[in-house]
Amino acid sequence: MKNFLYLPFIILHVLGCQSSAIEPSGSPQSESFKLTLQEANRLAELPLHCMQVEYPNKLNQTLENESYLKGPKALHPAFYGCFDWHSSVHGHWMLVSLLRQFPELDKKEAIRTKLLENISKENIAEEVAYFHAPQNSSFERTYGWAWVLKLAEEIHLWDDPLARELEINLQPLTDLMVEKYLEFLPKLIYPIRVGEHTNIAFGLSLAYDYAETMQHEELKNMIKNRAMDWFQYDENCPLHWEPSGFDFLSPCFQELDIMRKIMEPNEFLAWLNRFMPELARPDFHLEPGKVSDRTDGKLVHLDGLNFSRAWVLYGLIKQFPENYGHLMQVANAHVNYSLPSIVDDNYEGTHWLGSFAIYALQQAP
Repeated sequence: MKNFLYLPFIILHVLGCQSSAIEPSGSPQSESFKLTLQEANRLAELPLHCMQVEYPNKLNQTLENESYLKGPKALHPAFYGCFDWHSSVHGHWMLVSLLRQFPELDKKEAIRTKLLENISKENIAEEVAYFHAPQNSSFERTYGWAWVLKLAEEIHLWDDPLARELEINLQPLTDLMVEKYLEFLPKLIYPIRVGEHTNIAFGLSLAYDYAETMQHEELKNMIKNRAMDWFQYDENCPLHWEPSGFDFLSPCFQELDIMRKIMEPNEFLAWLNRFMPELARPDFHLEPGKVSDRTDGKLVHLDGLNFSRAWVLYGLIKQFPENYGHLMQVANAHVNYSLPSIVDDNYEGTHWLGSFAIYALQQAP
């Protein structure tokens, strides 16, 4: 993606120089960044340029027989771009989110056209059919499922006639993802504590956002119950074991995030003091994940880790500023390390990292 050569500009923004694309706010000790129209235009280029690019592509499919040997667009007419299915889904989420925040985006008409082309009634019917093939019932469990629900939530919150059409078109896939959560969560005896796609706390967190916005009480209660079953007695999460080499999620922080959402505030604070007591120290420090080679699709995961750590910390700070406001420097350091890299010409990162950056910046106090 050679069109994404914006690196020098973003470095200036992140370092707080005389640019207004990302505006620093607050004191130097707690500097956070406000996403502006100029930066939204830059970042929107990432999914806009890959959402209808079929190759390179990683299908992650299980073949029942040779009849399933088809190209990405034939298998996934809605979400075939941006290298893999889940990255395509959260790329669509990113564009809807940016349009909702910035209706005056430079390429708003192109974005609107592509959203409607991809999220059509016919295309979503094909996506649903793919999941109904016996060998595909667990496809994208639960990372891709979670991003479908996050996309559905964002579309629902967007006050625009196009959003109502997209919401209707996406609804069969949205309903299927809810069904899959309700079916799968009772079967999962042990939590999945990893730093990649199958991390169950991440999947619960995004799905819970959807359930709360849509007032889907059955899904909310299921997520609450399973999270409490798995996590309520956890203590002293070994943050010093993190990160693993390919992490883009923190097992400790993702668990913190879902528990913050489902527990009563006082109950949560007591739990967090047992789970990660070091966070309460005013001198708490955590180094961002270091990326040695951004042309390596796995090693560049660590940029995603920095953004996901930051959004968890931002959520914690916003809800409990008196207890955890000192963590702002840690969160900002993680964003500052990785933000300059997400618009380079390495497709390994550019096809997905923009979504993580936008989600982190949206959570910033």
